[in-house]
Amino acid sequence: MQRYGQVIRLQPGALEKYKQYHAQAWPEVLKMIRRCHIRNYSIYHKDGTLFACFEYVGRDFQADMARMAADPKTQEWWAIMKPLQDPLPTRSEGEWWSDMEEVFHTD
Repeated sequence: MQRYGQVIRLQPGALEKYKQYHAQAWPEVLKMIRRCHIRNYSIYHKDGTLFACFEYVGRDFQADMARMAADPKTQEWWAIMKPLQDPLPTRSEGEWWSDMEEVFHTD
């Protein structure tokens, strides 16, 4: 199992719409997340910034993320979410959500 942390900002005024969508996340999208070996997935908000954390239990993260990105229902969800989000200018090439470095963990 590998843990991931990611961060992105929200567009001003987008928080309520973002929360409404996630309160009723589409079952097809949730199913795809699980099919791509993501577990224990949470998104937190503070001062216009979203922080996501999840555990990856698969064997090929890049392949699973490519499979998720190719899914039509996930693409439809992302098309709604993307205008609500404001990626960090310091993100790596090809990233939307910026990956974070884990600097501490304890069980």
